Amino acid sequence: MTKNFAIFQASAEHGDVLGEIHAESWKAAYAGFFTPEFCAEAVRHRRGKWHDVLAKGQDTVLIAALDERPLNFSYFGSSPTQPGSAEIFGFYGHPDSWGTGSAGALMTATLRRLRGDGFSRVHLWTLRDTPQSRRFYTKSGFTESGAARGHDFGDGNLIDQVEYEFVVTETA
Repeated sequence: MTKNFAIFQASAEHGDVLGEIHAESWKAAYAGFFTPEFCAEAVRHRRGKWHDVLAKGQDTVLIAALDERPLNFSYFGSSPTQPGSAEIFGFYGHPDSWGTGSAGALMTATLRRLRGDGFSRVHLWTLRDTPQSRRFYTKSGFTESGAARGHDFGDGNLIDQVEYEFVVTETA
């Protein structure tokens, strides 16, 4: 059975929806990397931050919905570290969406949008020890750049991240 996903750009009224997706995804994928206290605070922060992000309007947020329920979002814009390239700052899916194909549909739409915006390259960072996300990015056509970094999510501990890159083509 083919599923039809609605892909659309987030607007100011989607702050709560993005917060829910981000928080639930973060709890499911990242909780094991942090103390329970820090994780609870980080989840709380993610629930509330999207109204401000959307109000700034600096970057693009696309949402994928199934049966009118938003399940995934991508957050992207010009890369602050690689002039002329785009960066996907966040790509999250509510755990209820895992395995539905909505993330793949959203990534396809994200790459099309980036191509339409004139970008020929895109990169992103993901945690080294999240095999599900790394498999997804590889399946989506991204390759590891070879770059790695330690990232502090705010608890003073560096967690290893790896960079993935993608060359945006006419068929993306």
